[in-house]
Amino acid sequence: MEFNDIKSTISLAYDRFFQNADSRTADWFLMPSPFPQGTIILAYILFVTLVGPRLMENRKAFDLKNILIVYNFAVVGLSVYICYEFVMSGWGTGYSFRCDLVDFSDSPQAVRMAATCWLYYFSKFIEMLDTIFFVLRKKYSQVTFLHVFHHSIMPFTWWFGVRFSAGGLGTFHALLNSVVHVIMYTYYGLTAMGPNYQKYLWWKKHLTTIQLIQFVMVTTHICQYFFLSDCPYQFPIFVYIIGSYGMIFLFLFLNFYYHAYTKGKRLPKVLQAQTWAHHTNGIMSSAANGHSNGHTNGLIGHHKEA
Repeated sequence: MEFNDIKSTISLAYDRFFQNADSRTADWFLMPSPFPQGTIILAYILFVTLVGPRLMENRKAFDLKNILIVYNFAVVGLSVYICYEFVMSGWGTGYSFRCDLVDFSDSPQAVRMAATCWLYYFSKFIEMLDTIFFVLRKKYSQVTFLHVFHHSIMPFTWWFGVRFSAGGLGTFHALLNSVVHVIMYTYYGLTAMGPNYQKYLWWKKHLTTIQLIQFVMVTTHICQYFFLSDCPYQFPIFVYIIGSYGMIFLFLFLNFYYHAYTKGKRLPKVLQAQTWAHHTNGIMSSAANGHSNGHTNGLIGHHKEA
């Protein structure tokens, strides 16, 4: 097969791929093609894993206290707004929490839902700053594979969500994730403000439980699709993606909870501290949504998304 034939085949496949795309989001920022976001994601991965650490190798860690305070509470405000928009565009104004289809019409509410999906998608790029701050502060133990994978895969998969399926039952996990982000980034912000605010963080111990509840709810909601007798949801592939993602992180959190709170409680205090440190600095510290961008907090830090 000649080069021109290969090029024509790829071009034809690409055009067919977009035949079922949502025309409403076609011209929105980053939406015309997946390649611009791919460039951003690749640049992010290269910076936090290779370029950034090399640049910081002979430099003193940056003191980003004030920046972290502003950043965390800004994300809180954005997450509150996203929650409100998800509720007003469907989840509090007509969705059944069962087989909710995507409304591709140009009605104000349908377009509002699509815009909210795009805003949630775009917020995933903002949250990449979590990892960048880790690198600039030389907190390399937090830059784990799962942490970077999470921050890379969320915007990547959500591009397809906004471009093809901006609404319906596939957005429930985004609403829940935004609610959790309000709580998590409030914690990060207060933590970044210093020891004087520790008295306001008495609820720290409940954060892992909140994350567990999130993933149970996400998995339960999306998996009901398989038990509904008639649910013509337009893009079932997203059901499989969301369900897989929810179950993976539910398993990771349950494993962490067992080692940190169940198994760990039976250990002497010194060994408990070692067990906790192991999880806060190891792979599990990244499984959460976010990322403990103020201080090290184990799975409490995530960001994070499902």
